[in-house]
Amino acid sequence: MWPVYLLNMKDDSVRLGKCRTALDAQGITFERFEAVNGRALNQQQVTDVYNQGVNETRFRHRLVPSEIGVYLSSRALWQKIADGSDEGAIILEDDFAASANLAKVLAALSQNSGDWDLAKLYTRRPNKKMLSRAPLCGGHEIAMPFQIPNAMLGYAIRKQAAAQLVANNARFFRPVDEDLRHFWEHGLKIALVLPPPLAQGEESQIGQTIEAARKAKKEGSQLLQGWKNLIYRINYLTKLYYYRTVKR
Repeated sequence: MWPVYLLNMKDDSVRLGKCRTALDAQGITFERFEAVNGRALNQQQVTDVYNQGVNETRFRHRLVPSEIGVYLSSRALWQKIADGSDEGAIILEDDFAASANLAKVLAALSQNSGDWDLAKLYTRRPNKKMLSRAPLCGGHEIAMPFQIPNAMLGYAIRKQAAAQLVANNARFFRPVDEDLRHFWEHGLKIALVLPPPLAQGEESQIGQTIEAARKAKKEGSQLLQGWKNLIYRINYLTKLYYYRTVKR
C-alpha cells in the first residue's frame, strides 16, 4: 500500500492518539507529518507564499492564518511525495472518523490504474452529479464528480500530481480545497470514493475556527461580503459548466 501520512499539529497528542487508535485497529501503518501553524508565521513568511493582491481581486475573502497553514502543510507533503520513490501516497487530516472498510479502500486505491490523479475520501454531499463511476472494492466505487467537493479530510494522490501541484502553487490566493476545485487551472483529474470511507470526527473544528477568525477581521459590511460571495459563485459555476460541458 502507498505510504499514509497524518497531518497533525505540534503537541496535539489528543488527536494523534485517537487517529492512531483508529488506524491501528485496521492495521494501517502511518507516518505523522507536522502541520504548519499559520498563526505562528511572521509577516514575511506569509508574504512569501500568500498573494494578497490577487486574493482581493479573485477570491471572496482574505485568507486567515489557519487557511494559510493548511495550504503550506499540504504543499510540504506534496513536495515530500514528489521527491519520494512511491507512486503515490495517502494524506489524512487528524480529525477524521474511519469506516470499517478504510484499509481495503486505501489498498485498492494504491493498486488502482484508473484515469485519476487525486481521489478524495470524504464529501459532505455524496449524492451530487457524477460524470462516471467504476467499481473499486467492497461496495465502494471511484467516481468522477461534476463539481469537485470542498474539504481535504483525506485523499490519495499520485506522485506526478503532487509534483504538478507543487510547481503550480509557489504563491497562492485561495484556500487549498478551493484551488483543487478549479480543475481547469491545474489540469488534474480529481475523483471521489463513494460511499466515502471517511467522515468528520467529533473534534473537527477547523471550519468553525476559520469562520470565527474571518468574522473577527470584520472585512466590510455583510452586504458587501454577500455581494462578493455571489459574484465569486457565479464566476465559478460559469467556468465549471463551460469546462464540463463545452470544452471537455
